[in-house]
This record gives sequence, C-alpha cells and structure tokens, in this order.
Amino acid sequence: MKKIVKQVLGIDVAQKELVVCLGRMYDDLTLELYARGSFPNHKTGFAALVKWIKKLTVETTPVRFVMEATGVYHESLAYFLEEKGYEVSIVLPNKISNYFRTLDVKTITDKTAAEGIARFGLERKLDNWRRPRKVFKSLKQLTRERDQLMDQRTMAKNHLHAEKAEAFPNPDSIARTNAHIRFLNKQMIEIMKEIAALVREDAQVNNSVEMICTIPGVGRLTAAIVLAETNGFDLIRNKRQLTSYAGLDVREKQSGTSVKGKPRISKKGNRHLRKSMHMPSLAAITHAPKFKAVFARLVSKHGIKMKATVAVQRKLLEMIYTIHRTNTPYKKDYVKAKTNYETSMA
Repeated sequence: MKKIVKQVLGIDVAQKELVVCLGRMYDDLTLELYARGSFPNHKTGFAALVKWIKKLTVETTPVRFVMEATGVYHESLAYFLEEKGYEVSIVLPNKISNYFRTLDVKTITDKTAAEGIARFGLERKLDNWRRPRKVFKSLKQLTRERDQLMDQRTMAKNHLHAEKAEAFPNPDSIARTNAHIRFLNKQMIEIMKEIAALVREDAQVNNSVEMICTIPGVGRLTAAIVLAETNGFDLIRNKRQLTSYAGLDVREKQSGTSVKGKPRISKKGNRHLRKSMHMPSLAAITHAPKFKAVFARLVSKHGIKMKATVAVQRKLLEMIYTIHRTNTPYKKDYVKAKTNYETSMA
C-alpha cells in the first residue's frame, strides 16, 4: 500500500466564499486530487473547513493550506489557521498565474483555480507564512487610505474646474467643493503624521526607510509604501519576483518570423506598488545624472519617453529591495551602464 507523504489544501479565495480542493502525494510521487468543497469566508466557515479537513486526511502527515495573496480577503483565514497551528503558505498571484500556463486547463473557474493551487502546493516546496508585523499592516492601511483621498481630491478639483468654467457658475457649489478639498487636505495631513509616527516608533523600519531614502528621488512616503505593500519584502526572494509582483515585468509575444509583438510591461501585479514608483522616477530622471543618462539613452533608441520612465521605475524598485536586504546606503556607482531590462525595452 502506498504511503501518503504530503497533503495540501488548495484554496481559491473570494470575498464571500472559499472554494477548496484537497490533494495528496504518495511515496511514488504520484498526485491525487480527491475532495472538493466550498465554505463561507468567515469564522463559522473556517471552523467547518477545519472539521471537513480532519475527516478526509490522515493525522500522521500535516496538511498544508495554500492560497493566493488576493487583496485582503485571504487574511482572516490565514490568521485563523496560523493561530490553530496549521502550516499555511501564501503565494504571490503572479507565481500561480505563471504555473497555470503550464497546465492543460481550458477554462479557469473557482473550482479549477483551487485544483491548480492544490497541485502547485503538492509539486513545490513552499515556505510557511508568517503573519506580517503590525507596523507593516498599519502602514498599508494608512498609505492606501491616503491614496483613496488623493483620488477623491483629484475628482473634487476637476469638478471645481468644470464648475468655474461654466457660463454661470454656482457660488454655493464652488464653496462646498472648496470646503470638501480643504477637508481632504486636512485628512491627508493627519495620515502623513500617523505614517511618520509609525515609522519613527519602530527602530528597524525607521533605519530601513532612512537607507532607502538615500536613493535619488525616493522619499519617506515611497519607502513606507513599498515596505507596506511587500510586508517588508517577506514573500520576495529576488528582484525578478519583485518586479513581476509590481507588474513591471516585460511581456513579449513572438512566434517564428511572422508574429512579433512589442515588448510591454504586464501590469499584472500590485498597482499600489507600481503607482508608488511614478513620481520618484520622474524626480530621479530630473535630478540624478545616472538616471538621467539611462533615460536619455533609452529615449534616443526608441523615442518613447514612457518606456524609458518605466525602465527607471523598475531600476528604482530593484534598488530599494537591494538596499533593504543589505542595509547599506545607495552608492552613485550602483547604476550600471546598461541592463538586460533596458535592452529588452529598447
């Protein structure tokens, strides 16, 4: 009789539902997906899921719970399972999507997604998830709240501009919009103070922010956003994984001699992380000679400023990762004359 050496539950997480697939690996390395189900995404559903798991698995081999990092909907389940002592692995979405391309799956549904995640967990050696430090979770909440307020303020300013441009502007409407903008400005100032206080209170985070801010164009807010969105780079193992997570990786379609698409960034990643690199890249291009040279060289090749700006964004993000890992300040000679990424975007 074959022996079970690995048990994995693949979980496709949605806002209100958990679609799951249970799989196991035998000592001859064969895989079996043998049980499927769905449970509500709340504590009652979590308890029912654990009860269901205990009935269908052997106690001698631990069960690993594998899920994607899908916004915030997976967090409650991850905390629940971690508190119960279960092995939990949270995988970056781009790793799962890349794995799915290797499978013969015609249609992707919640059911097939759970099956793919279970198979991924059985085939790969995954790290145990550790709950993020409270400072990173708080920073993420605050920086995202500020981003939402920024969007609201932009909408209010656009409305104000349109109102003033009318033939007969409504004075009351203009007054209310101005008051709304002042209110949003006040809230953003309060949030910035809270972010600064959080960073100062944690010596390790504060030191990391100080180091990151030695990079030209990168300020304390950008450093806080990057650390918050990556949980201090907890799930990141290398630069390529980081740029893929941010959606700054290059996608190119080429087949034979007849099909050759232009290289483009995927944009399939964390939009908050990607957005945070926009203004720093513009500042670096303007004020830092090395980045200005990279930008000018790429523009001279293809004439597209946005492509060159994205190349600088990626370079800045990679530098933030390196400086955080090595705990060493930025060095002017760090930027090399040319990178593979620049070549691929040319």
